[in-house]
Amino acid sequence: MPSTAPSARPGWAARSRLPAFPWDRLAPYGEQARAHPGGIVDLSIGTPVDSTPRLVADALSAASDNPGYPLTIGTPALREALVAWVSGLGTPVTAAQVVPSIGSKETVSLLPSLLGLTPGSQVLIPALAYPTYDVGARLAGCVPVPTDDPTSCDPADVSLVWVNSPSNPTGEVLSAERLRAVVAWGREHGVLIASDECYLELGWDVEPVSVLHPSVSAGSTQGLLAVHSLSKRSNLAGYRAGFAAGDADAIAALVEARKHIGLLEPGPVQAAMVAALGDRAHVDEQRERYAARRALLLSAVRGAGFEVSHSQAGLYLWCTRGEACWDTVAALAPSGRFAGAAQGNGGAVAVGHFAHLHSFGAHHHGALCDRHVAAEHHHLPLQIDGTGAVGLHHHGLAAVSLLGVGRCDGQAQRSHSRGQAAGKDQERGEE
Repeated sequence: MPSTAPSARPGWAARSRLPAFPWDRLAPYGEQARAHPGGIVDLSIGTPVDSTPRLVADALSAASDNPGYPLTIGTPALREALVAWVSGLGTPVTAAQVVPSIGSKETVSLLPSLLGLTPGSQVLIPALAYPTYDVGARLAGCVPVPTDDPTSCDPADVSLVWVNSPSNPTGEVLSAERLRAVVAWGREHGVLIASDECYLELGWDVEPVSVLHPSVSAGSTQGLLAVHSLSKRSNLAGYRAGFAAGDADAIAALVEARKHIGLLEPGPVQAAMVAALGDRAHVDEQRERYAARRALLLSAVRGAGFEVSHSQAGLYLWCTRGEACWDTVAALAPSGRFAGAAQGNGGAVAVGHFAHLHSFGAHHHGALCDRHVAAEHHHLPLQIDGTGAVGLHHHGLAAVSLLGVGRCDGQAQRSHSRGQAAGKDQERGEE
């Protein structure tokens, strides 16, 4: 009798095009880390552990009596808030140039499909990257092409370019000059430039710049799409609050497709987004927390013999101790440190875990990683969003996260326990 497994059904090509989910390969290391007498330092997914700002939670609660369907384009209040925030990047936009999304991952994973890109066309993605750029291209039947320099590629078959600054996972920040060159190339060849800017407000050694900054955009949104998230800067990962802004034609295409599909940001979440976008104080407070965790983890990572590179911004420390990334994962697991992974360009893995200060200082000393992919090289990217993670990426680099490092209160402990319970079934909803 023929197999009825989904992968064997005719016409289900998208499933067969997807890479294997890297968390499965990491699962044995997670089990080993959980067996440690002192417990696991789980850095598997870069998920915030700090409290959602009270004014945001109050806005959500106040809007909870919301029986009707929400608008795809967002409430007038949200559109106004998005216009004000995005225009603050330097290039003015109108309400027709913004759209809320169910986290930024929705846009990253579905942009080629929502735009209706021609199957078989190329989607240029960063050579070291969050794996969903690759997955989004594959789902649309397009060909993901990793590159460090889109301007060096033949534009003939290119339908979309992704740039990511600050980089996830390396923390590298592209200069205005480099971004300007990519924008000019895209405009010359009629190719949309999509910029994932989820960590734009988390610059440490340098100040990241948006593609919508005049030094890059020349004051025009033509051919540009900036993608943003409130997950880390506002601790709203559980709300799934993101948005895209820029080229009016691209936004109109997204809105039209999302209407038909029913991709609707829940009304209460839209109200919460208005509150978050209108308040800067909580963002500055969270930045201070991340900065303190970064300093703590940077010292520990270097003390454990890792060399750190890039890492000028974002939530990672990009590091290596001169060995293959999987060797590092294997070495960390017995001491209770677990890394998580996500399939990416090079077919390698990224490990990520979260640690809190009380356990981090007690028996888990050294590098912790986050979620990404790496070829079998020698670097480890370490993330700093709030939980102290270790992750492997293509090129064998790993990232360590500080999402929860430095939290010693009951909430941090509860989050730590939830991470243990979720185990290998966790995956990154992201941004």
